[in-house]
Amino acid sequence: MRRRSLLQAAATLPAAGLAGPAIGQTMRERTLRFVPQANLTSLDPIWTTAAVTENHGWAVFDTLFGLTDDLKTQPQMAEGYSVSDDRRSWLIRLRPGLRFHDGEPVRAQDCAASLARWSRRDTFGQSLGALVEAWEAADDRTLRIRLKSPFPMLIDALAKPAAVVPFIMPERIARTDPFQQVTEIIGSGPYRFVAGEYVSGSRAVYTKFEGYQPRQEAPSRTAGGKLAHVERVEWTIIPDSATVAAALQAGEIDWWEQINADLTPLLRRARGVKVEITNTLGYIGVARFNHLHPPFDNPAIRRALLLAVNQDDYLRAVTGNDTDAFKLCPSMWPCGTPYESRTGAAPLEGRRDLDRARTALREAGYKGEKVVIINPSDFPTIGPMGQVTADLLKRLGMNVELVETDWGSVVQRRASKEPPERGGWNIFHTWWPSISIINPAVNATLRGQGDRGWFGWYRNDRVEALAAEWLQAATEAEQKRLADAIQQESFAQVPVLPLGQFFIRTAYRDSLSGVLKGNSPYFWNVRRG
Repeated sequence: MRRRSLLQAAATLPAAGLAGPAIGQTMRERTLRFVPQANLTSLDPIWTTAAVTENHGWAVFDTLFGLTDDLKTQPQMAEGYSVSDDRRSWLIRLRPGLRFHDGEPVRAQDCAASLARWSRRDTFGQSLGALVEAWEAADDRTLRIRLKSPFPMLIDALAKPAAVVPFIMPERIARTDPFQQVTEIIGSGPYRFVAGEYVSGSRAVYTKFEGYQPRQEAPSRTAGGKLAHVERVEWTIIPDSATVAAALQAGEIDWWEQINADLTPLLRRARGVKVEITNTLGYIGVARFNHLHPPFDNPAIRRALLLAVNQDDYLRAVTGNDTDAFKLCPSMWPCGTPYESRTGAAPLEGRRDLDRARTALREAGYKGEKVVIINPSDFPTIGPMGQVTADLLKRLGMNVELVETDWGSVVQRRASKEPPERGGWNIFHTWWPSISIINPAVNATLRGQGDRGWFGWYRNDRVEALAAEWLQAATEAEQKRLADAIQQESFAQVPVLPLGQFFIRTAYRDSLSGVLKGNSPYFWNVRRG
């Protein structure tokens, strides 16, 4: 304790962790101005699956292992690892010199507490956590994970690249109840969060962490050398897309994370602006049901909606009719990935028949209960989904209340288990990067973990058993069989409505270089010129 207290005191000295002035550069030249996809309301990337919070997490935190562009795991904060002959004890050695933003060293104790908290909230983490006997420190630089039985995909879990990522935090912060948000943001990543400049709905600021020790490998997705070439990253929240487009063209901002589909032609023609797709695997849109309260606690009612959903309506709405930016995907697994399948998909693939859907709703026992849809009007790739669903359900004769609000409010409200009439909800819409729902270990939309799972709290013990088998399967053929079985069950029980696959373009000034591929905007490797 004395050693860590001294380090903490040292971190408060005026020069600690501050970058010196760059000769010949103005502050503007050393600053990256960025407009994120939505307002940053939650700062805790373990508490929420909101993508904007994950993006914030990648700037501030680091992980023990990373994932390359070809989806291979690679040590990141870890120097290496070993596993016992019985596969039940793993030792992960930390690289030397790792420090948190408050000046304290990263220790195995911090990693143990961070992974224990993550394993309570994440889908993959819960599968691993169920078999963990202890997360513990063998010494300050060696994390030991003791298992009740072998878990072959342990390193894959610790390299998870999206949704609830196993970020490493100081032990005192990681001890926070995983169902409560942390209030102090201290990581060991390439940038530090400037709490004093954070204003929700307006601004977030990150400054280069001079104490960061990058790896020597070339950067690749979430792995390799994370070199911070700009000293300051400023997030500006601008809800009006026309204002953002004008600011990007004028050079007042450098990077717009997700451009509106209707502005794509304009920005493609704009001088000094580059438009591209960095997430080549795309996104999957879903409508998520609240499985705790009527009417969608009834699977027959959920199945009835499958007969009416037309993915083309949703995809055109979120892409502005850009047929190059979407494709129909009648699969519970992302299309273009190994488990894409038509197993059980007949209700979604057949002719759309509203009369048949109305009959199915009536026979399922729908009694006119109100359906509360919470929907972000400030999120152009999510908001249109809620509007399409509200219109569809009204045409089916359902009693619909569309609550239009901002994304930050949706993120907070969807965590409520209260009945809709007491501040809860029945449906919300979102999208997931395909890589974050690519297999049974990580797909929170299909897993049946109940109270321990994703918002909506869908429970399905059969899916959980199949996912457990998948994690231990010896062959790819057996894994594919199990994934098909999960899809079959998912089309029968309908935890979500799959709304199709689409691609979101990003835009930035062509004076920037080093923008990496992946499902998040990574600020390392980006430089001017």
